[in-house]
Parts: sequence; structure tokens; C-alpha cells
Amino acid sequence: MGELWRREGGYREVLKVAGPLILSMGSWSILEFIDRMFLTWYDWDTLAAALPAGVLNFTFASFFIGTASYVNTFVAQYDGAGRKQRVGAAMWQGIYFSLGSGILLLGLIPLAPWIFDLVGHDPAIRPLEVIYFQIFCLMGFPGILKAAVSSFFTGRGDTWTVLWVNVVAVCLNVVLDYAWIFGHWGFPEWGIKGAAWATVVSHFLGAFLFLLLMFRRRFRETYHTLKGWRYDGALFRRLMRFGAPNGVHFVLEISGFTLFILLVGRLGKVPLAATNLAFNINTLAFLPMLGTGIAVSTLVGQYLGKDRPDLAERSSWSSLHLSVVYMLIMSAGFVGVPNLFLNPFAAHADPATFEPIREITILLLRFVAVYSVFDAIYIVFSAAVKGAGDTRFVMWVSSVASFTLMVIPTYLAVVVYQTNIYVSWIFVTVYIVTMAIVFLFRFRGGKWRSMRVIEMEEVSDYPVRG
Repeated sequence: MGELWRREGGYREVLKVAGPLILSMGSWSILEFIDRMFLTWYDWDTLAAALPAGVLNFTFASFFIGTASYVNTFVAQYDGAGRKQRVGAAMWQGIYFSLGSGILLLGLIPLAPWIFDLVGHDPAIRPLEVIYFQIFCLMGFPGILKAAVSSFFTGRGDTWTVLWVNVVAVCLNVVLDYAWIFGHWGFPEWGIKGAAWATVVSHFLGAFLFLLLMFRRRFRETYHTLKGWRYDGALFRRLMRFGAPNGVHFVLEISGFTLFILLVGRLGKVPLAATNLAFNINTLAFLPMLGTGIAVSTLVGQYLGKDRPDLAERSSWSSLHLSVVYMLIMSAGFVGVPNLFLNPFAAHADPATFEPIREITILLLRFVAVYSVFDAIYIVFSAAVKGAGDTRFVMWVSSVASFTLMVIPTYLAVVVYQTNIYVSWIFVTVYIVTMAIVFLFRFRGGKWRSMRVIEMEEVSDYPVRG
């Protein structure tokens, strides 16, 4: 056991990189939990509106976020190969991409009323969905920029910096949530608008702090974070070649879950609110695992940069072992003590309104418990192959699976056959289990071991292997 802990690619190394990221993503999951809890206390309609509007907005942004975040793999492979002066150039291509993407997302603001007319949710929550969505459009640029610039730190394994920046941003968000939702400390009572603006402001702060830290003198000298500011067409195209499929994968997966939530909303406010609660509670397990996924991509990228695919493979298996243990613990809590997670929402809610939602959510958490362990397998092995550059495979699998296994069956169940909410949740579970199995076999197949995203020469655009 001691050898498994100490060796390269072992548990200690994985936790050194993943630990701060798990805590960082965990802080965002706690924020989501508190944000939804405050909205529950404020008004049930705001809770029912926040998740579909927020997820739909994130769906539009997810392609850009997924593409920008792939800067992490470039940084990891350049750093692992000892070509540190190329890191700054890779970062700047991500910054330019973020600026253009943020401008595009602002164009969604005038389309919001039309979008939610098409969605067809309860008339009481539609205006709230529009408001929440429109304010979130302002978060496009800082959100995408944060994904790109934080990759400078995650790609090098400096995950403690990412943790502290995110903790500061999350703390600000919670404070502003409390002040702006309820109208405390002399601020106006904004309700759902307050929740949205708090998130926007916290993302601007996070992006600013990452930029400020990236331009410190030692980073400017070693990684050329300022000298590398010029647009590099060859490197930008390389980022698009590997990053865009990652963005497509991201948007397809998020789209699948968004359409699922929108379809469930047709069953009524109670099933929609219960689904919102179940997914919100699920973030306590899911978001920390996304931190592990970033760590896996980083370690795989660094070891492939060093031409050590054996250690890349070992670190992936170590990550899986730790992830499965965490998910088993969370799953036991979802099944054994569901009210531990639900009681904070019920604290200031109307009991007559909350009880039917509680009953449905308890059953939905059993679905969450079943698929969570498979979710760990899916996250770890998809992150491993993406860390090598196998993004096209990830894209094509996602494009087929999310719609054939989740969206289309849910549409048939809800719209055509008008079944209950539990049938829809069976399809979510089948989707995640299937993805776990597919990526396990892809990883074991080993094609990823010969892939690289960086050019073979110092500054060139030669074809990569793989």
C-alpha cells in the first residue's frame, strides 16, 4: 500500500494535483447549493426558473468554455516537455478566443423572450427565466476567460492558486447572494436578479485575479506570459483542432441535460423543482469529480510531454480508485440519509409546498446514487484520453449517446407517452452507465498513448502523432 501511495503516478501525486481542484470545484458546488437554498427561501418560482435558465445559458457558452479550457492540455504538454517559453503563447491564444466568444454570447440577450416562449414552461416562471438568462449572458466573457487563464495554473500542476482564487470568488458570490436576493445591508431586494448578478460579479473577480497572478515577474520571465502576447496563427489553429472537438463534446453533453430538464418541466412545477433539487444535490458529488478530471488531464499531458505514457496510465488508474471511493461514500449518503441534504432547502420553505417535492426528490436521489459510481469512471477515463488529444473520439461518442440514450427517449416518454418522471430518470442513468463503459474500453485500447497536441519542433506546425 505504501508503494501505491509514494510512487510516481500514485495516490499521493494524484491528490497533490487533484486535492486543491476537488476543494475548488467543491466550493462551487457548495455555492450552487447555497444559491438554490436562498432562492427556495425567497420563492419557489425563482428556484423552478433558475436551473433551466442557468443551464440553458451555460449550454450556449459550453462550446466556448470547453474549447478555452483545453489550453490546460497544451500547457501540461509544453511544461512536461520542458518547453516552458511556449506556455505563454498558448495562453494568449486562449485569451483571444475568449474575447471573441464573449462578444458572440451578448447577442443572445434580445433573443431570450423568444427562446423561453419556445420552451413552454409555466407562465409564472417564464419572466423569471428570461431575466436570469439575460443577466447570465454578461458572464460569457469572464467565464470563458477564467477557463482559459486558470489553465496556466492547472496545466503546470499549481492547483493551490486555483483553489484560493475560486474560494475568494465563491465567498464574494455567497455574500452578494444574501445581500441582493433578500435586500439586506441597504441593498434593494432583487430576488432572482440578485442571484444572477452575484454570479456575474464573482466571475469577473475570478478572471481578474487569475490574470493578475499570471503576470507576476517570475512567470513573465520563465513562461513568457507577457512576451507571448502576439497572435500565433499556427498555434491558434492547433488549439482549435484539438480544443474545438472538446468544446463540441461539452456542448452536446450539456445540451442533452438541458433538453432533459426542459422536457421534464413539461410535467409541471413539482417534478421540475424535484429534478432541480436532485441535480443540485448531485453537484456535491459531481463537481469535485470534475476537479479530479482536470487533474487527470494535467498528469496525462505532463507525462506524455515527457514521453512516459506508462506513468500517464498509472496516474489515471490511481485517480479512478480515489474517485470511486468518494462516489461510494456520497451514494451511501444519498440513499441512507437523503434528508440531510434536503432539510436545508426545507428550513424556510412552506411545508405544504415542499413535502410533495421532498417525496419525489428522495426517489430521484436513488437514481443519482446508482449512476454516481459510473460517473466517476466516465469522468476519469474521458479526461485521460482528452489529456492526450483524443478529442474527436470523445466528440463523436457524445454526439450519438446523449441524444439516442437520453434526449430522444425522454421526449418519447414525456411528450408522446406522457409517463411519469421516474421513467425519464432511467434514461439518464442508462446514458451515464453506457458512457462509463465506452470510455473504459477506449482507455484500455491504448491509442491515446501515442497522441500529442503540441508540435514536435520548437515553433512549427508539424503534424502531431495520433
